[in-house]
Amino acid sequence: LEQIYVRSSTTGELVPLANLVKIHEFADSATRNRYDRLRAITISANLAEDYTLGEALDFLRGIVRDRLDNRPGIAYAGQSREFVESSAALLFTFLISLLLVYLVLAAQFESFLQPIVILLTVPLAVFGGLLGLHLGGATINIYSQVGMVILIGLAAKNGILIVEFANQLRDEGATWRDAILDASVVRLRPILMTGLSTSLGALPLVLASGAGAEGRVAIGLVVLFGVTIATFTTLLVVPGTYGLVARFTGSPKQREQRLESELEAGLARAG
Repeated sequence: LEQIYVRSSTTGELVPLANLVKIHEFADSATRNRYDRLRAITISANLAEDYTLGEALDFLRGIVRDRLDNRPGIAYAGQSREFVESSAALLFTFLISLLLVYLVLAAQFESFLQPIVILLTVPLAVFGGLLGLHLGGATINIYSQVGMVILIGLAAKNGILIVEFANQLRDEGATWRDAILDASVVRLRPILMTGLSTSLGALPLVLASGAGAEGRVAIGLVVLFGVTIATFTTLLVVPGTYGLVARFTGSPKQREQRLESELEAGLARAG
């Protein structure tokens, strides 16, 4: 650089660059990485034993928040990015699935309160799934989150059996108290049979080994414990909650009969 000559703007002579500038050597990075047009530093690490990716990302966010005052931004890449995006997507999927099941049940029972009675078993099933993960030493990952979504349908079916049969008894003229008691007794065997068959069907997943066993074990633990707890809690939660809302709602056929009677009364007055 010192041997380069530049032309003077005043005299027009060639002047060595060493007469104009001073050169200092210092150490710097060979390359400067950028992400979204911002200076970026890539941090990569291997997880220690019994340390999950979610815990590592929480630790990283805590460092940035507590020690760096949230000044540097965090952009995820690789497995971390897949983990963050999949977690957000599955949470959205869970909520949409819950809403979809509620709307279908509302159309089925022609009521906005009775589906709530059925879906109250879903939080209990999710609690059972989380308990299974804790007892089995598994973690919340993409596989266990898929199992949580599956529990929506598996937990709701028990409540559907009781509420549907109770509505049929009320259509025949039974009181809501007698209807829910008879429905709980009559539907006890189907609920236990379906719950037992589903739980036994999840056992091969829990006992799986070999390549990919961790994912299958996570789904199996969620389904096994979630369905088991939902089966027994349904027999308590659904009848009790149905008794609270039954006085404010009727069965579909009762509403149909009331509308028909009102229509006949209106035609009679018009005639």
